[in-house]
Amino acid sequence: MFIISADWFWYGLVLAAGLILGSYLNSWMWRVHEGRWQFKPRFPGGEGAQPSTIARIGGRSVCIHCQRVLAWFENIPLGSFLVLRGRCRTCRRAIPLDYFLVELAAALLFVGITYYHLHLPAFSPWHFFRDIFFSALLVVVFVYDLKYYIILPSLTLAGTTIAIFFNIQYSTVGIKYWILGAIVGGGFFALQYLISSGRWIGAGDIYLGVMMGALLGWPVILVAFFAAYILGALAAVPLLVFKKKGLKSEVPLGTFLAVGTFIAMFWGNNAIQWYWSLIR
Repeated sequence: MFIISADWFWYGLVLAAGLILGSYLNSWMWRVHEGRWQFKPRFPGGEGAQPSTIARIGGRSVCIHCQRVLAWFENIPLGSFLVLRGRCRTCRRAIPLDYFLVELAAALLFVGITYYHLHLPAFSPWHFFRDIFFSALLVVVFVYDLKYYIILPSLTLAGTTIAIFFNIQYSTVGIKYWILGAIVGGGFFALQYLISSGRWIGAGDIYLGVMMGALLGWPVILVAFFAAYILGALAAVPLLVFKKKGLKSEVPLGTFLAVGTFIAMFWGNNAIQWYWSLIR
């Protein structure tokens, strides 16, 4: 008789949650970029009544090409893309492949994070949900900057607030390390912004640097920077060699910083300890 263990139950739950969240993030990012994610007052008593609730503009999901409202069976994560062969039922135009990849990546990340935490000596729900939350946030930073070359300040400010709250409540490391991390993270990019008058990087990178520092602390923030710039260089060299990009081409730095932050979240402390063991 086949018995499903408790671990498999959690894996299945977070897999489904990752797929659903990935689908939602795809929709949210498109709506934000198209200016459809706004807030307006709703007047339940008719014109002249006072606003009592807030309604989001946007409604149900639509095809990004023909604007047709999608049926429920067209919103099934991964499955709908495969059944429809990556095309809208009506206009037959291609559904962006990154929609499929974001859903898959979110699901796999959630499963990987669950595996990591379930195999720690002690399971901490707060640390688990912190890693889930920031992994989802980093997926948005990665994709949005890669597609649109924009880092959303509102997103990183929200992340900074959550990171500060978590570290004050649950971190065993002194608050000075988180403050120093935020100063170094934001200052590193603020200095580049000032020196170049905004030509090298955008203001969004400064906000992202502050969030990275508030989340990772000092000196783990350095691991994130190191990983991000190494990955950036590895990606840029082939593009330069094959003349897909020039030396003055815009680079989605937030995409690489998102990956570097994720790496540092899970392996930053180990990397720091390994480095200190080499130089002592």
